[in-house]
Amino acid sequence: MAVVVLAGTRKGLFVLRGEEDRHAWEVDGPLLSGWEVYHAVLDPRDSTLYAATQSYAYGATVHRSGDLGKTWDRAEEIGLPEESGLKLERTWHVEPGTEDEPDRLWLGGAPGVLLRSDDRGASWDVVRGVLEHPTREQWQPGAGGMCCHSIQIDPSDRSRMYIGISAAGVFRSEDGGESWAPANRGTAADFLPDQYPEVGQCVHKVLLHPQKPERLWQQNHFGTYRSDDRGDSWERLDGNGLPSGFGFPIALHPREPDTAFVVPEESDENRVTANGRLGVYRTRDGGRSWEETSRGLPDQAWIAVLREGMASDRLDPLGIYVGTQSGSIFVSPNEGDDWVEAASQLPPVLSVEVGEWR
Repeated sequence: MAVVVLAGTRKGLFVLRGEEDRHAWEVDGPLLSGWEVYHAVLDPRDSTLYAATQSYAYGATVHRSGDLGKTWDRAEEIGLPEESGLKLERTWHVEPGTEDEPDRLWLGGAPGVLLRSDDRGASWDVVRGVLEHPTREQWQPGAGGMCCHSIQIDPSDRSRMYIGISAAGVFRSEDGGESWAPANRGTAADFLPDQYPEVGQCVHKVLLHPQKPERLWQQNHFGTYRSDDRGDSWERLDGNGLPSGFGFPIALHPREPDTAFVVPEESDENRVTANGRLGVYRTRDGGRSWEETSRGLPDQAWIAVLREGMASDRLDPLGIYVGTQSGSIFVSPNEGDDWVEAASQLPPVLSVEVGEWR
């Protein structure tokens, strides 16, 4: 079995292959030359590779490959209804459906939209419950645009889903995506007059724990949060070992619900890693305390890691993967204790995902 890391960049997709010890890596690419790859994922259901891609010439779309990038098909005529008055600006995140829906995919995009495919990405339909949400007039674009970047499906009940939109907040569906309710109670939006509104929060990343699906983790513009009631309420977790509450990515341990990893940045005004170093911080107690786990990472680094720039695998010990805007991919094969640089001098890294190729 090979471990496969998908690094989406400003200049195409790079594929890193390593063995289970995750110390030595081969780098292939760029694939999809001429395309920005905001996110790529290896579908665990059938090993199909999907990429959310953009081109100044062809616009926003999704590419699909059944042979790990040797050949590609591109979705045609992907867009938004003309009557909406909106244009699909970017495709941000591709999320495979559940095992019992082998042809279904979900796609997040800008401006704050969710799309669904029931033919393995050949065609896409907009999800009206998000496009026509009654609070949409209160949503505002963040620095990266008004992007739907987080899509999570409850493994215990596929009708329950979550999305994260910047800057609108977290939304939950209980009916398979037909309707959506805000799930932001306790999440701050300090840039608004009402600092705890129903919607308007600038959520940077949302993840659901696969073995404890009532637990959600969130990295926000204003803090790191955890919910233990499916998003009904959120508890803020920074200020107890983290140098900053601001950051973009978050990664989870798939077998330990209390273990999570974040990469803090100095502030929204200075979006570089805190304290002039690339620091990955780990909690093993649900966010009550955090420790820096950076042995092997650069001692001095003023860099940025974007919201899709960190991932974890399913191996034992757990592997953690971080991609930087300065073009490096760092890998920890032992849950953050040690790090190796798997690739360097890549174009700016927009996303990192990991999968298994047999």
